[in-house]
Amino acid sequence: MADLDDIDEVKKAGKNFHEDIPQEKNGFFLKGSANYDWGMKNRLSSIFNPVSGNTLMLAFDHGYFQGPTTGLERIDVNVLPLEPYCDTLMLTRGILRSLVPGSTQRSIAMRATGGPSILRELSNEIIACDMEDAVRMNASCLAVQVYIGGEYETQTIHNLTRLVDLGLRYGVPVMAVTAVGKDMARDAKYFRLAARICAELGAQIVKTYYTAEDFRTITSSCPVPIVIAGGKKIPELDALTMARNALDQGANGVDMGRNIFQSDNPVAMIQAVRKVVHENASPAEGLAFYNDLVAGKA
Repeated sequence: MADLDDIDEVKKAGKNFHEDIPQEKNGFFLKGSANYDWGMKNRLSSIFNPVSGNTLMLAFDHGYFQGPTTGLERIDVNVLPLEPYCDTLMLTRGILRSLVPGSTQRSIAMRATGGPSILRELSNEIIACDMEDAVRMNASCLAVQVYIGGEYETQTIHNLTRLVDLGLRYGVPVMAVTAVGKDMARDAKYFRLAARICAELGAQIVKTYYTAEDFRTITSSCPVPIVIAGGKKIPELDALTMARNALDQGANGVDMGRNIFQSDNPVAMIQAVRKVVHENASPAEGLAFYNDLVAGKA
């Protein structure tokens, strides 16, 4: 039996209770996330770097509706070499199971909705991944496409709210991806509407597009972190500039795909984007780093 003689001797040599230092009431580094459960905060911390507060997601989930699009014909050849340089892999569960090594230290954003291909009405999506399977595969968040203003808007919102409910039960964040139909304007007015609706309905992260005008009104009116989509392939400097501008105007990272894996040098490009996202590099500094890597100088 343990010796209990001195259990109440507060002044016993070697003990220091720091009575003069109140315990810190720690919040959480990420916007709008202080009141989540521990498990959800921990998963968010695997997506967003606690030092910079930002994330570099590598998006290559395009095949779930586009098939083997340019740059994604062979994910094992074209994409897996990029894995060491991102924070999060955004992909489908089929690719995760079949191609991604279980030893990866990257967090996982798993596509959880789907249905139609590019040959049909894209907004007609349903939930395509069971939450238990997402937990089984150690997903850090689930990505849900939401078509505000689309033909099947209400259905996609229901997909979001259903997965938010399940995510709260299991401690898994949900990222709402604001999809834009062919006839919708990609302007701040639309994305303010879409991002705020997704956040109001419980999404822990919102993925949206960068707008050249009034982007800060989107981030300031959305109470949870916003990550921007990379969009179509543009010149490297333009992509780095877009990332820098979005971060400077309140975004917490980028989810970039085509502007990385369709680059002339994807490995150099993802490292240049990382410089911008986590080291506060300017677009010019990022491009110089890219060029040095391509030339073998870095």
